[in-house]
Amino acid sequence: MSKRFPPIYNQVNPYRDNVQGKANEPICVAGLLDRAKQILGSSYEGPAPDWTLEEIYNRLEENAPRIAIIGGSADHPAHIMDFQTSSRAAVRIWQNGGVPFYFSTPVMCDGTAQSNQGMSYSLQSRNAVAQMVVNQMEAHSYHGAFVIQGCDKQPLGVVSALAHLDRIRRYRGEAPVFATFAPAHVLQGGTIPAELFAELEQVARTAEERGAPDIADDLRDAMSYILQCSSNTAFQGVLERAVERGIISKTTHKEYEQRLAVATCDGKGGVCAFNGTGNSSRHLVAGLGLVHPAVELLTAPPEQERVNQVIDSLGAMINNPAFGTANVIAANIRNAIRIHSASGGSTNLMMHLVAAMLYGGYRFSLRELDRIHHEHPVPDLFDYSLTQGRDIFALAMQCCSGSSRGMETLFYELLQNGVPMDVDAPTVTGTTWRERLADQERLSADHVKDNPIILSAPRRPFSGVDVLTGNFFESAVVKISGMTTSQLDEFDKKVAFVLYFENEDDANRSLLDSQLLEKVKQAGTFPRETLLAVLRHNAPQHYEDWHAEGDELLFDRMADSGELKISVVISGQGPIAFGMPEMFTPMQHINANRRLKRLATLISDGRYSGVTYGAAIGHMTPEASEGGGILYLQTGDLLYLNLRERQIHFVDENALQSGTLAFSFEPVKAKRAELADRRLSSIRTRQRQVAASNRLTGHTDAANGVVPLCVWEEAVLDYQAEVMYAGGGRQAPLDCGDKR
Repeated sequence: MSKRFPPIYNQVNPYRDNVQGKANEPICVAGLLDRAKQILGSSYEGPAPDWTLEEIYNRLEENAPRIAIIGGSADHPAHIMDFQTSSRAAVRIWQNGGVPFYFSTPVMCDGTAQSNQGMSYSLQSRNAVAQMVVNQMEAHSYHGAFVIQGCDKQPLGVVSALAHLDRIRRYRGEAPVFATFAPAHVLQGGTIPAELFAELEQVARTAEERGAPDIADDLRDAMSYILQCSSNTAFQGVLERAVERGIISKTTHKEYEQRLAVATCDGKGGVCAFNGTGNSSRHLVAGLGLVHPAVELLTAPPEQERVNQVIDSLGAMINNPAFGTANVIAANIRNAIRIHSASGGSTNLMMHLVAAMLYGGYRFSLRELDRIHHEHPVPDLFDYSLTQGRDIFALAMQCCSGSSRGMETLFYELLQNGVPMDVDAPTVTGTTWRERLADQERLSADHVKDNPIILSAPRRPFSGVDVLTGNFFESAVVKISGMTTSQLDEFDKKVAFVLYFENEDDANRSLLDSQLLEKVKQAGTFPRETLLAVLRHNAPQHYEDWHAEGDELLFDRMADSGELKISVVISGQGPIAFGMPEMFTPMQHINANRRLKRLATLISDGRYSGVTYGAAIGHMTPEASEGGGILYLQTGDLLYLNLRERQIHFVDENALQSGTLAFSFEPVKAKRAELADRRLSSIRTRQRQVAASNRLTGHTDAANGVVPLCVWEEAVLDYQAEVMYAGGGRQAPLDCGDKR
């Protein structure tokens, strides 16, 4: 049975006051509904079609809710099946007395754009999506939206747009903008065909026989993962090294590449099964209260019954300012940050969440996000793995089988672990979290007996993304959840040598060179006296035994033991300089090299893919093109990695050689002014490779969301003071009782 929507309580109705819209749009609505019925075929549920042009005209005249179904372009795997979901949504909107419309936005696939010029447009596409959605919603006077949420920059681009639109409409005295998000289903990861697996194992054996155990180990590491677009990059790096060492031919490499690629993605598409930006956005948008649990984590496009639940819930949101999109995200901001942290989410969302709040008109920054993150410890409650059958597709299977409730379960377990959550915040069910969690059936994580992903007992007491500061920069981020505790210990409170690159291309070439460390050693890149000083700090227990060794043997001992630390710095990648591309590929090359992974961190003013793991530090501000400290670094410099205390400092080399750990950077800028000028000139020249129309000039920096300056300037509201709760205010903490 359908649930009739109320009309929009709004003095403004362009369709009533301007006949052209009522002449143009009825055929669009009728066409959408006709196609929907045709697509659904025998699965169509409901009465005989009654969407005559006259009835559509009447609904437009009467200000029935005009609801845009916002999809994405079908050249992104997440949106291949949009036609089916949009058809189900259109039919139900009509049955409930609304007027459905459909439009889609371009959606960049970050995997496809990876390591090519397209990556310079990825971050900008988020703002472009926001602009396009605002344009269409305003031009056609839509009241709300059913959003088919995809991957990469699309989810938070649309969230930002609808929050911005809600703020604008409220400023004009119009009805609040309501929206609900239906994430695309999770794409099942591929499996390496058995015959190909055997051939790759033979390559590993051949590598061992020819004295290349590093290639054998790294290849087997890559083979242990489910097959995803990201794992193909790991194979690429290892196989290129195998070609370089004469273990396989280039022709064989390309053949393996083809066979791996075609086995990667399921034909029905979806969001990739790794916990990258796509699924991190799924969790985050759910944490923002914008995803109905009926469609949150699925293994296939939603059936009509699930879509009906989502659409029917809009009736309780329409005309209610507490359920306006900007208010919903502000009321849920702490929930979203804590869910993002507990689930080990993408570093990209540290910018996107700030942007969404700013688009919603609220004062917000990376500093405030970090304050919320650390005002109460957030434990690691997400045991995700791409090698042990615990990817996001497995989580979706647990949800579809009824043994888990996804983010409701994670929300509940955070409460059970003493993390304060805003249980009275409104959500798109038309109810609060308190009301949603009152039904405790299957709520506990303990209901999943086999290979649980969401946990009741933390893996460790901390998780998420940390914000770093230092004496040569203002802010940067590191995904602590992407580092094992042992890896964090290996790098924490260590002094690292800088290996500096002015762009990603140069870095990738060097990181793929199997002789990189040997060349650094032979060139004497790191002076002996400084190597000894670093040894004395990083591994004082070895100093007496190793300090008299020759230069090359000293280097080898430090590298083999892991006491040599290297910070690979890639600059000139910031928003203004080059669109802030992801440094996924260079970090993947580090991670695919077992020896280098123990030694190297990567530091950049660029971004990282959500699937990136390891010691990856990015979003450094100010960026190089704005005169940030990263511009002045050079190979051989020393950095102190104080990760547990969230700091990185430039080290005084002379003081360290004298046995003192001291931090000093300002004198370096004056000494290297000429070097900085040359690099800035190079950045400006390289910037011409990005289309001028799409450069991120006139935007804030990474710590302030990379949004247009005008958006930032108008974001003046205090989200804590301005927020409305569905029940009129916060109530007592939720008592979930005995979760067992």
